[in-house]
Amino acid sequence: MSTFDDLPPLRAVIARHDLQAKKQLGQNFLLDLNLTAKIARQAGDLSGCDVLEIGPGPGGLTRGLLVEGARHVLAIEKDPRALPALAEIAAAYPGRLTVLQGDALQIDPLAHLTPPIRIAANLPYNIGTELLVRWLTPPAWPPFWQSLTLMFQKEVAERIIARPGGKAYGRLALLVQWRCDARIVMTLPPEAFVPPPKVHSSVVHLTALPAPRFPADPTILSQVTAAAFNQRRKMLRASLRGLHPQIETLLDGCGIAPTARAEEIDLERFCALARALGVARNAG
Repeated sequence: MSTFDDLPPLRAVIARHDLQAKKQLGQNFLLDLNLTAKIARQAGDLSGCDVLEIGPGPGGLTRGLLVEGARHVLAIEKDPRALPALAEIAAAYPGRLTVLQGDALQIDPLAHLTPPIRIAANLPYNIGTELLVRWLTPPAWPPFWQSLTLMFQKEVAERIIARPGGKAYGRLALLVQWRCDARIVMTLPPEAFVPPPKVHSSVVHLTALPAPRFPADPTILSQVTAAAFNQRRKMLRASLRGLHPQIETLLDGCGIAPTARAEEIDLERFCALARALGVARNAG
């Protein structure tokens, strides 16, 4: 499905509803409907899915998701100025768009969604990473969503897909890649947005794995990666010393040199260390 709707261009919508982007809300609007439709297509076949969108603003991506066949879109928008524009979209797609006004960090969307569920959003820069971490750390796995198709600053996107050995590699890469397949599917220049941000932006598509890639206790794995990367310049025998008195023995047992640094260690070995630490603590 690729024909556009009969609604007016986004520039006209913004002018009519006085919807100039607000920096304090992290707003940068993407006005090219060809681009918003392309982003919607990156989310996959939406015809049998509910889609959660955060920060729709004037509704460019919202329209793309509906045109591409989303069964139902739940849009959460903090800015009350955007509600009239979103109401016009809802009227053009009867029964397929629900808009909730409020803070996405405070709203539980599940009462308004029916599985299968995908998430697609041009996330406000000021809450994007926090939302991603929440979606990746539910009480139980697999999560309520099948996939995430999200716009971030390019630097954040590169941290999400980073591999060992580089400065971008850290806790976010490990958290994502432990439970998801992740790839960058689009990169957009600042001039694609109004107002233009100071950085490039990238769309990342994450698909939830049915189970984590390697077994590990989430709490212990978080402790290990936090200690390792919070002092990433230090050798692991120093940065992880507070986790267990025999940390060097545990590192050796997992095939990790105690003199290595966090950015050298891949996900599989971090998970092995988390398991070994759990066993050692229970034995002690």
